[in-house]
Amino acid sequence: LYKGSYEGWYCTAEECFLPESQLAERRDAQGRLCKVSLETGHQVHWTKEENYMFRLSAFRDPLWKWLQKNPHAISPNPFYQRVLRWLEEDLPDLSVSRESSRLQWGIPVPGDPTQTIYVWVDALVNYLSVVGYPTAHGEWWPAVHIVGKDILKFHAVYWPALLMAVGLRPPERILVHSHWTVCGQKMSKSLGNVVDPFSCMEQYTVDGFRYFLLRQGVPERDCDYYHEKVLKVVNSELADALGGLLNRSTALSINPSNTYPCFSESCFPKISDSREAKGTGRASAEDYEFLASMASLPLQVADYFEGFQIYKALECITLCVRQTNSFFQRHRPWKLNRKDPDEQLWLDPIIHRYSGKPCPFEGRQLGPDTGILFHRLETSREHQRETKKL
Repeated sequence: LYKGSYEGWYCTAEECFLPESQLAERRDAQGRLCKVSLETGHQVHWTKEENYMFRLSAFRDPLWKWLQKNPHAISPNPFYQRVLRWLEEDLPDLSVSRESSRLQWGIPVPGDPTQTIYVWVDALVNYLSVVGYPTAHGEWWPAVHIVGKDILKFHAVYWPALLMAVGLRPPERILVHSHWTVCGQKMSKSLGNVVDPFSCMEQYTVDGFRYFLLRQGVPERDCDYYHEKVLKVVNSELADALGGLLNRSTALSINPSNTYPCFSESCFPKISDSREAKGTGRASAEDYEFLASMASLPLQVADYFEGFQIYKALECITLCVRQTNSFFQRHRPWKLNRKDPDEQLWLDPIIHRYSGKPCPFEGRQLGPDTGILFHRLETSREHQRETKKL
């Protein structure tokens, strides 16, 4: 740290100085040319003042080596590449205080009441202080951060450098997500298009709304929210596909004993290739492909969760639900005769849905019917009126 004169383009809204490479020229409300942040669109002003500086420039090479050695430290990959590009540019020293006359709130610099600690420095240090730094942080550190793309530089450049400066390891992982837009527009109080999550949870249910956000939320890019999309996803994937599958597979007409059925290996004899399924009985090559898909599902989902690709994990699960419904439709268990031993032998594996491993639930009594899993959502007249207004 040192005290020095600093000048540059300063964004008051973001409380930070921005280099020329992150600026663009726009016209303000009066038609005058001005400079704005490329990332946020906020206007910047040329500012010169005396601050305490952190020698960020000295950590360019250590930061580069850290990322080269840990290619998954920042994910998804597009954000990792963005940070590498930042490190290829000049990395000026970081102003870590502001003049108290201009910034009267905040933490005063010890021994210098004319300066206030830069808000992003004390905000980042909170990650350490909350876990007991400097005595009890060891069991929590290095940490995993989940951050929005607009604060990537603070977490992926400034914060790791500050940690290195005091001899601590950089974050273990920085998981980055993009933003939600509404009908193609950024959420804004002035536009009145800010989505109320509590209203959505009431309208779509907590599970329905959570599923939509995870299913449609792609970390690498901004995602668009609108009511009709929520209806389509929740109705088609939860109410119809998953809810319908549950009803079909637990109906008393095909499972009057209300027990978890046993799987019959004789119905699906072991083969090395699904193409060999021809001539082995009722099971087709498509059925064997379905079983293989079921067996690989847990590992696929775990891998996607580990990589913060939740939407891909849900894609796999949704595909499996569709395959299971197709399996049911092909074999029509509701038309099988339970009094025929051969058909009964085939019926149980159909509603068992074999996953490739011994199942601990075989023979157990199923729980009571507690109603519809997911109700279909309907467009309310109130929402239609609100949509017309927008």
